[in-house]
Amino acid sequence: MYIESVAWDQPDAVALRARQRAEMAERYGTPDSESGSAPTAADIAVFVVARAADGTAVGCGGLRALDAESGEVKRMYVVPDRRGTGVAAAVLAALEQWAQARGWSRLRLETGPAQPDAVRFYTRSGYRRIPNFGAYEKVPDSLCFERLLPQVSVPAP
Repeated sequence: MYIESVAWDQPDAVALRARQRAEMAERYGTPDSESGSAPTAADIAVFVVARAADGTAVGCGGLRALDAESGEVKRMYVVPDRRGTGVAAAVLAALEQWAQARGWSRLRLETGPAQPDAVRFYTRSGYRRIPNFGAYEKVPDSLCFERLLPQVSVPAP
């Protein structure tokens, strides 16, 4: 498996996000369960796709800048038959590394009660529950999490 940064409108990225939205619609029983503003090409700082050795797209995730020091994880998704194989951890690690390289000190995210698997994954990955933030502040079913990123030391010249 390998992770690559792609354009927001890259066909595999579009297809994976469509699968993610379809799964969320099924889990929440509504065609649009987006609690905040939907991510777009204009506000996603980076989007990555995980690929199997044969090049098949098996997962994705992106980051939206919240401010100069923090970002929000958006559109994390792994195809069902690859769940539990390390794809999500690899995608999240790639996003965290990207954020650290740009000097971001924290990542935040929002999920919901119909995603207990996501809650377990993020908790296991070092994210802790925080009060709802931003667009999610007044959304009672939002579950928000945050991880403070280790500082990356830059060697002196």
